[in-house]
Amino acid sequence: MKIELTGRIDSNNAQQTEKEIIDRLAACGENEVVLDAAGLEYISSAGLRVILRLKNTYPDVSIVNVSSEVYEILDMTGFTEILPVEKAYRVVSVEGCEEIGRGANGTIYRIDQDNVVKVYNNADALEDIRHEREVAKLALILGVPTAISYDVVKVGESYGSVFELLNARSFSKIISTEPDKLDWCVGEYVKMLKRIHATLVPAGKLPDMRETAVSWARFMLDYLPEEAGKKLVSIVEAVPHDDHMIHGDYHTKNLELQNDEVLLIDMDTLSVGHPVFELASIFNAFIGFSELDHEVIKSFQGFDFETARTFWKKFLSAYLGTECPLKLQEVENKARIIGYTRLIRRSIRRGGLESEGGRAEIAFWKERLLALLEKTDSLVFSANELEVAASAENLGAVQTFVDERLQAADCPPNIRLQVSVAVEEIFVNIANYAYKPGAGSAVVRVEVAEDPVSVSITFLDHGVPYDPLTGKDPDLKRAGEGGDMHGLGVFMTKKLMDGIAYEYKNGQNILTLKKNL
Repeated sequence: MKIELTGRIDSNNAQQTEKEIIDRLAACGENEVVLDAAGLEYISSAGLRVILRLKNTYPDVSIVNVSSEVYEILDMTGFTEILPVEKAYRVVSVEGCEEIGRGANGTIYRIDQDNVVKVYNNADALEDIRHEREVAKLALILGVPTAISYDVVKVGESYGSVFELLNARSFSKIISTEPDKLDWCVGEYVKMLKRIHATLVPAGKLPDMRETAVSWARFMLDYLPEEAGKKLVSIVEAVPHDDHMIHGDYHTKNLELQNDEVLLIDMDTLSVGHPVFELASIFNAFIGFSELDHEVIKSFQGFDFETARTFWKKFLSAYLGTECPLKLQEVENKARIIGYTRLIRRSIRRGGLESEGGRAEIAFWKERLLALLEKTDSLVFSANELEVAASAENLGAVQTFVDERLQAADCPPNIRLQVSVAVEEIFVNIANYAYKPGAGSAVVRVEVAEDPVSVSITFLDHGVPYDPLTGKDPDLKRAGEGGDMHGLGVFMTKKLMDGIAYEYKNGQNILTLKKNL
């Protein structure tokens, strides 16, 4: 039963107010009581005692439409913790307002020069709003610049969070109106993402994205060939747990430039996990959703598909710190596997199989997913590792990748040249002998140490066990007279490097070169 509370409830009228409420409840015989406080202007301790006695008699009592002033009293005295209390929310219209952001759970509109409102898709969004405010505060405390909601409002049949974003412009708006600033946007976009991914979150504070991705993969078991489905689940499950922050919906509409400060918005998807899950979401935002229908990106971000593809390529190169095409393709393929999995599942759950357009979309993504699964055995990547086919034609890419990392470590040109020669000798040996007559892959890992300052280049392959250090060094005098030159490459490597070590472990040849800088 709904009972209206009006005016003041204080020491003078609390007893009479309580009697009137009890009489009405006794007459109707209902046990669920809703106190409508839309007209309540004031409540003292005498009024609070009335509510407490009602709570004892009617455990399901709740209060709705409470003004901000009265709500503050109820909140400060702890009443919001012992019974449901719902504020009266001011009503905001977004009709004719500029859309500045759109995410999985809501849409952000600018309602005036100073403020924006995020309108949630879920009509019963108060819990979603509470969650987003909490995670946004956590992000701010951990050093990620973001806007914090200062008000909750009613928007149509749903609710919205209001943020102050004075004269802010989204990166999507900047790119679409000032294309010459695309490179600047890429740089700031990468800088913010690295800041997010470097943020370690206390255990249990944010959801684990890996668990969500595993559920996506398991959903696909009913829609992929058996072996492909099992492989998808296994490689997603093999991604290690990671307590570093990821945004989960990181695209250019969710970065705002306000007075030369870059702010991250739309924080409800914050979680923890390996960066591959973030890159999958970014791939979808710029490529995946629009890959079949290029008009999608225009309506979503405000710029065309070619601009989106350019942004994605520049972003990935800057994020990984490499221009090596093989490295970029390796990581993009891993992101695409998660991205396509998510797109297919999303479409199916929204009835995609029931329309011609939806079926075409699903078939398009599925074909690409299956092709990627055939050649991908792990979703994990490191910016300091390159996995390539063990083929001599990939030598240039391997040398470029290693040299980029040496340049980043301020390695002198003469040492870079010596390392490049050693890399050639070892990689060509792997390409020529590790898998013959078959084929396989090799991993090249570059690590820089500070004490002492040195670089290690590790080569890993699953070819036949072979320790190149067991052979004798060649006799250069006899070789110069036409004798056997076998082992010259390894000999050169020993001379050029400050250390070289080999081990065979877990079915892998592992050869590590070390050079002091």
